[in-house]
Amino acid sequence: MGLFDLKPKVYKPVSEVNLGADSDETYIHANVKAPRMAGLLVKVFAWLLEMKIIGAFVVEILKRNNLVHKLVSFAEVPEPPVFTPAHAWEDNVEQQVCFIEPNSTPADRVLEAIDCLPNRKENVINNSGYNFHRWTIMDYSRAYRSRETTPLLVAKRFLAAVKESSEPHLNMSFFINYDSEDILRQAEESTLRHERGTPISVLDGVLVAVKDEIDCTPYPTTGGTKWLHKFRSCTEDACCVKQLRSCGAILVGKTNMHEIGAGTSGINPHYGSTRNPYNINKITGGSSSGSAAVVCAGLCPVALGVDGGGSVRIPASLCGVVGFKPTFGRVSDSGILPLNWTVGMAGILAGTVEDALITYAAICHHIPLKQPTTSLPEINFPLLTSTNSISNIRFAKYGKWFNDSTDDVRKCCEDALAMLCKHHGWKTVEVTVPEIEEMRLAHYATIASECTASLAPQIAKLDFAEMGWDVRVAYQVYRSFHSREYLNAQRIRNRQMHFHKEIFKTADVIVTPTTGVTAYPLLSDAFNTGELDYINGAALVRFMIAGNFLGLPTVTVMVGCNKEGMPIGLQFIGKPWSEATLLHLAFAMQELCSKSYKKPMVFYDLLKKEEQLPIDATAKA
Repeated sequence: MGLFDLKPKVYKPVSEVNLGADSDETYIHANVKAPRMAGLLVKVFAWLLEMKIIGAFVVEILKRNNLVHKLVSFAEVPEPPVFTPAHAWEDNVEQQVCFIEPNSTPADRVLEAIDCLPNRKENVINNSGYNFHRWTIMDYSRAYRSRETTPLLVAKRFLAAVKESSEPHLNMSFFINYDSEDILRQAEESTLRHERGTPISVLDGVLVAVKDEIDCTPYPTTGGTKWLHKFRSCTEDACCVKQLRSCGAILVGKTNMHEIGAGTSGINPHYGSTRNPYNINKITGGSSSGSAAVVCAGLCPVALGVDGGGSVRIPASLCGVVGFKPTFGRVSDSGILPLNWTVGMAGILAGTVEDALITYAAICHHIPLKQPTTSLPEINFPLLTSTNSISNIRFAKYGKWFNDSTDDVRKCCEDALAMLCKHHGWKTVEVTVPEIEEMRLAHYATIASECTASLAPQIAKLDFAEMGWDVRVAYQVYRSFHSREYLNAQRIRNRQMHFHKEIFKTADVIVTPTTGVTAYPLLSDAFNTGELDYINGAALVRFMIAGNFLGLPTVTVMVGCNKEGMPIGLQFIGKPWSEATLLHLAFAMQELCSKSYKKPMVFYDLLKKEEQLPIDATAKA
């Protein structure tokens, strides 16, 4: 091993690992000791790592101290590597679903999804003891059809709200780029279709924001950088954007994100740090920070994000909205920045589970698998009208992992799960999900290697001064991984795919908190440099990795708040291709918790008939 004397882990064959509740497998807590750094400290650390000899030495110390060397780099793993989390189609028996024809159009699929929704008449929710109600896609569609308002009027209110949110007393930094003329043009076209009685779908005239990692004309795709769009032009919409546009959705711009997705806080020194609408002095989470925040603040009922390491679900949880990541391959990756091609994919942020379903209906499609003899995965939609009739759901819960969170997160999620099981007669099955920390580090080695390989041609021509200081640090660590580490990470992927497949033989889903902590305070000296916060970062991604590294479908839904009023999410991790079941469970959880939802500090009511008063927020950091 050379410079460092460290005993690497020798993994036993997967067949010898006990996945039961009585397993003696050791749960390893994240061994992260670095202090939270911002401002000058980040700059000094970046300069240190960029010194060729000293920097390489420091990076190896970091990898040794954080157990990367022991658990990944020099470990002995008996299984062969698996390089992509592709899953063959298996005919899962899902309850209360409808089958969608393979060749249906996005608008046809949206229509099918509408038939799956419960019938909610206008204003019923507001008169049934709910503290707060987000306007949904169906609310907008009904308002347009009844001529109560028009897409053009809503678009104008949206632009006024975005302008106010950018003023110094808020400085929310929701968007990297938006074009008022393009938004109004789309809104005028939609308004004309509604006036003629020919809307394309219920999405016609609905505002949808897009993370700036996804191509959407007429905007460049920056990836949260000041440089990437100079090397890669955006000439057409990504596939998922095309599908939404074909349904009449109004694409309102590119939302803010952590630079190249290399962080979990959402702090971007180039375009501003997106602030949490529940408390503007706290982070949104990332990297799909702007997409979560615009949904939370009522500017859009849905937004698109990209999830490579929890980048949809983390900000969704911290901002109290729904975050949904389908199975790897369920949504086309065409037109999405190829930053991490075996772990990342498009996901959905929505105010409600129903809106997540409608948006999923628009962007999902049958993608031919690489194995020609394998059947194409079916698409099923959940009949949310019949969720209450679903029986015999079994939740796999690994107690040591579930409880590796703050007390308020643990208690809130435990109470929510108990309430869900009691209400529906469902059950929890105690299991062991082994090698959680090993999987996190293997995922990190994978995403780091893929990001480095993807960006190497551009970064070779780049002046590092154009990168944020925190990303400069991340890049020096990313580029340190070598082929043995990457191969060992893929061997660990193989092990985890086996473990999860075995667990799913005894349970329908795995349940966890979404994040180990709630949104934490922004540091003002991080605004210009970004920050390095590996302790909170590890807590934010603790429950994320299976969804990305193993390609499993996942969804998070808000189940409560901590004592400071910051949202807490519960996550369901499903079998491959079981999106319908996950949405059923998320909807059931939402129905039990939504009466306690609170209105965010920053919220815009775009369907309100009266003009909204200016938002008076407390002093920000």
